[in-house]
Amino acid sequence: MSAVAEKIASVRASIRRRDPDQREFLQAVDEVFESLTPVFEKDPQYLEVFERLVEPERQIAFRVPWIDDSGKQQVNRGFRVQMSSALGPYKGGLRFHPTVNLSVIKFLAFEQTFKNSLTTLMMGAGKGGSDFDPRGRSDREVMAFCQSFMCELYRHIGADTDVPAGDINVGAREIGFLFGQYKRLANNFTGVLTGKDLRWGGSLIRPEATGYGCVYFAQNYLSYKGDSLKGKRCVISGSGNVAQYTAEKLLQLGAIPLTFSDSNGYVLEPTGFTQEQIDHVMELKNTKRVRISEYCAFSETAQYFPGKKPWEVTADLAFPSATQNEIDEEDAKVLVANGVKGVFEGANMPSTNEAIE
Repeated sequence: MSAVAEKIASVRASIRRRDPDQREFLQAVDEVFESLTPVFEKDPQYLEVFERLVEPERQIAFRVPWIDDSGKQQVNRGFRVQMSSALGPYKGGLRFHPTVNLSVIKFLAFEQTFKNSLTTLMMGAGKGGSDFDPRGRSDREVMAFCQSFMCELYRHIGADTDVPAGDINVGAREIGFLFGQYKRLANNFTGVLTGKDLRWGGSLIRPEATGYGCVYFAQNYLSYKGDSLKGKRCVISGSGNVAQYTAEKLLQLGAIPLTFSDSNGYVLEPTGFTQEQIDHVMELKNTKRVRISEYCAFSETAQYFPGKKPWEVTADLAFPSATQNEIDEEDAKVLVANGVKGVFEGANMPSTNEAIE
């Protein structure tokens, strides 16, 4: 083993000793290590930079107490990991989901470092969220939680310090509640949160950006290979912001979006979703906030598969757009067997290392 290889092995072992229980974070680090090993072998000084990069500048954890509609006190955990300010203020979303823990937020913040740097804009990297689940909660309960969450978070953010955004289960409604509380506490109207409604400082195309961007990447990749999206049958996971606009842009570019899903199952339109049908999915998920199974009451041609993943559908391309590790090794084998020629990731780390292999 060369001196560089020994050093790489030593750094990886050190990271694992430091955070042995942070499975998602270690997975993300391993993925980046695999990609960057040729760089480290060519110029070992970057390995020293990487050692600093994997350690957040600041990790914040806090209690979030709030009162539900029955008058009972609830308590959740809140997090903000400020990973790197090397290029500018910390920048990254907030995720509200029962699976959120420090490991999940840390892996998201770590990956955000690379994503933000690739924009060439002067943005650092961070991520935050809570194990709060807004599904099934009233607007008042969601507002109560968001206001309590911001009572602590506001101490650590600012236009030139840290600018949070949305992520899973944090859309315009949640951002609006958070921003309103920030204004009350900070006593100023500052663009400290992105993803706001256009009526109070939001920006055009922001909701569409991730889904559209993923499809544009696929379009350019296929063009490079002498192919196109036209006529391609596409399976999509998720039914939130990323999935919705992935489907919309695929349809606009001549592809055939076949599926949407949530944690309970997936819905399939055998001949593909129309724009009207995609609009109805948006209404169900963004306004009514119900399960994707409710879509079947709108469409006579839709098929719903409870407890299943959409990867079992025969298709040309796959667009995982839900959450981390949604494609495991067995799913990857099914995708290959079903003829899928490309997987384009709209979600954060949606494939396990075994699936990638």
